[in-house]
Amino acid sequence: MKKSIILTAVLCAYICIASQFYAFAQSRHNQPIQVLVTPNKADWTYAPGEKIKFTTTIIKNHLPMQNVDATYSIGLEKMAPTQKGSIKVNKQNYEVGNAFSVDTPAFIRCEVKVKVDGIEYRGIATAAIAPDKIKPTQTLPEDFDQFWKSELEKANKIPLEITYTLLPERSTAKVDVYHISYKNIDNSRMHGILAKPKKAGKYPAILQVPGAGIRPYNGLIDQAEQGFVTLQVGIHGIAVTNDASLYTDLSTGALKGYPTMNLDNKDTYYYKRVYIGCSRGVDVLASLDEVDSSNIILWGGSQGGTLSITTTALNKKVKGLAAIYPAMCDLTGYLHNRAGGWPHMFNSSNAVTMATKQKIETSAYYDVVNFARKITVPGFYTWGYNDETCPPTSYYAAYNQIKAPKELYLVQETGHWTYPEQQTKLFDWIKEFVKK
Repeated sequence: MKKSIILTAVLCAYICIASQFYAFAQSRHNQPIQVLVTPNKADWTYAPGEKIKFTTTIIKNHLPMQNVDATYSIGLEKMAPTQKGSIKVNKQNYEVGNAFSVDTPAFIRCEVKVKVDGIEYRGIATAAIAPDKIKPTQTLPEDFDQFWKSELEKANKIPLEITYTLLPERSTAKVDVYHISYKNIDNSRMHGILAKPKKAGKYPAILQVPGAGIRPYNGLIDQAEQGFVTLQVGIHGIAVTNDASLYTDLSTGALKGYPTMNLDNKDTYYYKRVYIGCSRGVDVLASLDEVDSSNIILWGGSQGGTLSITTTALNKKVKGLAAIYPAMCDLTGYLHNRAGGWPHMFNSSNAVTMATKQKIETSAYYDVVNFARKITVPGFYTWGYNDETCPPTSYYAAYNQIKAPKELYLVQETGHWTYPEQQTKLFDWIKEFVKK
């Protein structure tokens, strides 16, 4: 009972921080003009061949506006629209475009834009056609398993050599907080913030893997105060306690465009060091006397969703994972006339320079689709249909490959952001998971 109370308090605090960190985009509800777009089914989900209709309502001061000039487009997400035009929205639930049907699994997006007092507002809705039937376009290399087995074996011969720098200004009466680093491949090091309770004991552990970008980290200190060992890692091989200006300089300079660096070669692609470094982060937690190695949980969103799945597939010390709208899923979708995953390296604007034989082949070794096939532990997943950063077509292609126990909490209207209710569901799932 005592353990359950501690875990409940910890996870509640953790989810509160997570909800702030992963609100990469905002919902439409914080604007004075709301452009509501709605499919004609409550769950936004259709069978192949079923008729799809979209309507729009323009709202100001909680009341529908009338006689508003608008433009619309409808088509496969991230693809050129098949319908577009201008309309005058003169009533609530004004029908947009023509009704149509789609015979194959897909996501169809309707976008409506209006200008009011010179300011443009937009709304979208995305209809899913048999999303559980979406199959990946990405290939599985014959030597995929052997490649990663060999790379991990080589990495495991490298001692972790963890260094600890106490951060007294972040430590509390209950928790010691450290900036740590540990050895990784290619003579590099990974860096992160480790927080652990001062009181002796065995604690469950959380590895938080980051979303895209280059930034400092504060650590998950509140959670450690309640009874977790937490490790928040950065992926770029630099300390995570420097002044923010350093990370800004790197983002616009040396590390600009890092998601496609060295994509010509699977042995030197940027994410090879990242994937292995995150796996070694699990090893760091498992090596600590304070950690209950039967309760290591991995969590992240977007790029962190990628790393949650890939790290879990690579390191069997992970016992459970939670992933929110994972990136890098089915990267080759664009080469098959449908949306592919972030960072969209093969979309039409990049295809001339990026869609080479070498880059396409390398992408297969890092695509979440191929790691999803290897997941063997329970997982919790949450997202919506309106994600414009990580298209749902892409992450369903990966999610549908997972054969391990999985729970999806779908909130259709969300994009690359989450509601508090999604955080609560995540908390409830983890709370039940750690009881087992």
